[in-house]
Amino acid sequence: MKPSHRFFAFEEDFRDPYSRDRDRIIHCGSFRRLEYKTQVFLNHEGDYFRTRLTHSLEVSQIARTLSRMLGLNETLSEAIALSHDIGHTPFGHVGGDELDKLLRTDGSNFGFDHNFQSFRVLTKLEKRYKSFDGLNLTFATLEGVLKHSFPYHKPFVESLDEIFKLDKHPSLEAMIVDHADEIAYTSHDIDDGVKYGLIGFELLNHNPLCQRVDAVVQTEGIKRDEPLYRHRFVAGLIKLLVEDFIAHSKTTVKAVRQDTPIVATLDASVPLPVGFSTEIATELKMLKKVLFQKLYRHEQISRKMYAGKQCIGGLYRAFCDDIDLLPLPQKELLERINKKRVVADYISTMTDRYAMKTYHELYGYML
Repeated sequence: MKPSHRFFAFEEDFRDPYSRDRDRIIHCGSFRRLEYKTQVFLNHEGDYFRTRLTHSLEVSQIARTLSRMLGLNETLSEAIALSHDIGHTPFGHVGGDELDKLLRTDGSNFGFDHNFQSFRVLTKLEKRYKSFDGLNLTFATLEGVLKHSFPYHKPFVESLDEIFKLDKHPSLEAMIVDHADEIAYTSHDIDDGVKYGLIGFELLNHNPLCQRVDAVVQTEGIKRDEPLYRHRFVAGLIKLLVEDFIAHSKTTVKAVRQDTPIVATLDASVPLPVGFSTEIATELKMLKKVLFQKLYRHEQISRKMYAGKQCIGGLYRAFCDDIDLLPLPQKELLERINKKRVVADYISTMTDRYAMKTYHELYGYML
């Protein structure tokens, strides 16, 4: 007798709401494309470099740890973290900056902002249901993506003020993600930059925050010229920042602790209720300044990013000049959405390599 196969239909989803959000985000096309979108270094330049996808995973891991240790909703933090960069263009921030400049030059009421674009991806651009657009996520996740970085008032979100209360802080989980993002990109940019010889510990260890980390690594008996030093340094930096954040935020979080997230309740005119100690925050700010000057503006990175900007500009001009260059789904959108916004949305969905491939097809040479 052949074994029978049964399929169980659940009247109610057995997942909690934020687990559903997380799962819908992970399975959408926009999330998968983050694998081939630049974080800082063009991903085809080396297999070790972080991409938007690996960055989002690292932010998620740190955000979950912070939320768990502070008694907050770990799954909500995870959902916000995984989707916080889902609207990023190819070629990192310079891609978004270039699209923003092009749209504003063309008279757009608002340009391009990756936070708002992430919100639009989750609510409009992803198609998973017949009767409505978007991924059908909870209010708390959407608010966390839209308002995970301060300030919240921006021209392009004013129309959402009545719903998302821009004069209020979002959930504590959203604030956690903002700081987890900062911890992740600071540490992994150092890792990538040192790995490829664009910045060195000789310079970094002039910073007091790095000196703290160096002292800990030295106690492990690992010298600065050892290959293992870089790994232990990055791990130590993350550990130091996470522990300081938890210690400094614990009392305040306890005062406004949420068994279930309560959004838009804390007045945005008062300081954020979570963060680093004053001393560590100052040292971290100094470190980020060094990275901006010596790493992000390094000649090798600047040249690649300049090429990325030219690619974005070329695609934008071509698609605006001749709509027949657009795929059919984008052409159909032109009946109800401004052409320049359709073009910007289309370009922002591209991976680095697809953007360069398309540029090559249109202009006859590779960047």
